[in-house]
Amino acid sequence: MFRTRSLFFAYNKHTSFHFPDIDLEAGENILVLGESGIGKTTYLHLMAGILKPKSGSAELMGKTYHELKSSQLDRFRGQYIGLIFQKPHFIHALSLEENLTLVQSLAHKKTDKNRIHQVLDDLGIIRHKSKKTYLLSQGEQQRAAIAMAVVNQPKLLLADEPTSSLDDKNCLKVANLLKEQAASTGAHLIIITHDQRLKSQFQNTIELQQLQKPVLN
Repeated sequence: MFRTRSLFFAYNKHTSFHFPDIDLEAGENILVLGESGIGKTTYLHLMAGILKPKSGSAELMGKTYHELKSSQLDRFRGQYIGLIFQKPHFIHALSLEENLTLVQSLAHKKTDKNRIHQVLDDLGIIRHKSKKTYLLSQGEQQRAAIAMAVVNQPKLLLADEPTSSLDDKNCLKVANLLKEQAASTGAHLIIITHDQRLKSQFQNTIELQQLQKPVLN
């Protein structure tokens, strides 16, 4: 189960955000929609534990993880939260397979080549496992970013604008890939985006509006 309660964050006295509560039971996903400047990425960073809220809380698997010490929070995030950023973050000196091995290591997990190869095969990029990531096409890099997010079998999968630069066909393809990968690990999927094309793909939707007055659908 994943839930948030009364999350509030302020960058300064002029820029602050109150966010709606989320309650997700096993197998549930949610789409968070909103225009630029509404605080979508801030919301995602709070849910990921990258930012600490000024007030409020986020809870995953019964753990209120913002209360953890920094090192404990890093380990918790590595083990249970998968992140897909707008721009993939790879170590370009390493191969695709080595990047995934590093993700396992940073989460204090043993190297599991079988899991790595399974994920790459599921995403259709196993043939590129020995390639440096900068040699991959844009679409392959996007799949590689998904692989990095799901390799540790997270319980919460967070995606920041994963379809914003894609045409309609590839938009739906990536949305389905994310849902499939979340389902395969039993993870909650939360996509944060301004892409209205995704609305029909999710039963649960939150739409953020100006003045932080969310509309729940």
